[in-house]
Amino acid sequence: MDTTSLESLVERALEHLTQLGYTQGTVTHYRGWWNVFIRFVRKNCASADFSSEIVEKYLATRGVPSFEAGHVNTGQRQLRLAMRVLTEFALHGYVPRRRCVNPLTPLSDHWREHLDGYERYCTEGRRKGLRSLRHRLLDLRRFLNFLDSRGIHTPREIDAAALSGFVGVLTHLRPKTLATTATHMRAFMRYLSVRGLACASLIDQVPKIRVVVGDRLPTIWTAEHLESLFAAVDRASPVGKRDYAILLLAARLGIRPGDIRNLRLEQLDWDHACIHLIQSKTEVPLDLPLPDDVAEALIDYLRHSRPHVRDRHVFLRQHAPFEPFGRYNSMYDIITRYRRKAGIKLPKQNRRGLHSLRHTFASRMLEAGVPLDTIAGTLGHISPDTTRLYLRIDVDALRCAALDPEEVSHG
Repeated sequence: MDTTSLESLVERALEHLTQLGYTQGTVTHYRGWWNVFIRFVRKNCASADFSSEIVEKYLATRGVPSFEAGHVNTGQRQLRLAMRVLTEFALHGYVPRRRCVNPLTPLSDHWREHLDGYERYCTEGRRKGLRSLRHRLLDLRRFLNFLDSRGIHTPREIDAAALSGFVGVLTHLRPKTLATTATHMRAFMRYLSVRGLACASLIDQVPKIRVVVGDRLPTIWTAEHLESLFAAVDRASPVGKRDYAILLLAARLGIRPGDIRNLRLEQLDWDHACIHLIQSKTEVPLDLPLPDDVAEALIDYLRHSRPHVRDRHVFLRQHAPFEPFGRYNSMYDIITRYRRKAGIKLPKQNRRGLHSLRHTFASRMLEAGVPLDTIAGTLGHISPDTTRLYLRIDVDALRCAALDPEEVSHG
């Protein structure tokens, strides 16, 4: 193998990471990992070209499992990620950020104007904001950075090859996620064509992604895992009191993370032992009973832990300034902290966020023989078709419903 070309590949990849806004420290770490890889290639692969097979061979010599393998330690995960980044750059000449956050991914001025115009186009004349707009803009920032990496700096230069090339870079995503990104691309191309900035025929050139409905089973927790999760919470500390109440609301009532985040003090009806919600996803009212253990956890938090501020949100950050959780905070870090503390190992394909406790709650109701329409009403699903996905779950280990369905009512 021509190691000079490999060294050139590494230098171009490092320059690309710098352009994407990676910190100098991160770029230095990648340089170190890739330099060791170059030395390995010089010694063991003199006649081979760069390939994923060589990368896997190198990782194996370092004791790192393949990309498809399960649990790895921190060092192994970092090295595996570094080699994945180099592989993606070698294949596509571009590395998409796994988490495309605005401050971390600079956007060139020539594309910023068009993205800002698209944002105004999506919001003008609407009675309320578009729920998916933030995700649309993140996907499009990633798309526009990809165009820059291909030397495309104006809408007129976009062609079918660029559209399919970007989708090809994202093949590591699940089909549903990839299909959503493609939809966002079509909407943007439609906007450009309406403005007369791009050819309308390009809208149909965005690759179509086939999605199998219900191809991914909802994640459920065993009773033993739930018990371990709750036991890992330090309920004597202020943060622990808050987090325990949050976990119980998700596990015992199936409340969405967004509704827990937005819960306000006036929605807690202590006289009638219930919670009155206006669901953030559907804006449909939902009344849920307040089980004793959930009520006790809430009272313990409100009396002994919640900061004394005028804000009416139930759950606040425990450090100044004492504000509610951010608009897009899914509280993933809360459940992850205690899952790791409890040593709970979940299958790789499982969802691990707070929403998985909602799935578990629905599964328990199903196992208890609760009718599907009642489960749909309890979860606040507008369509029973959404709830039917839970019929595909094996819930042999789940035996009890946490909520009496007769107590559920809708406003």
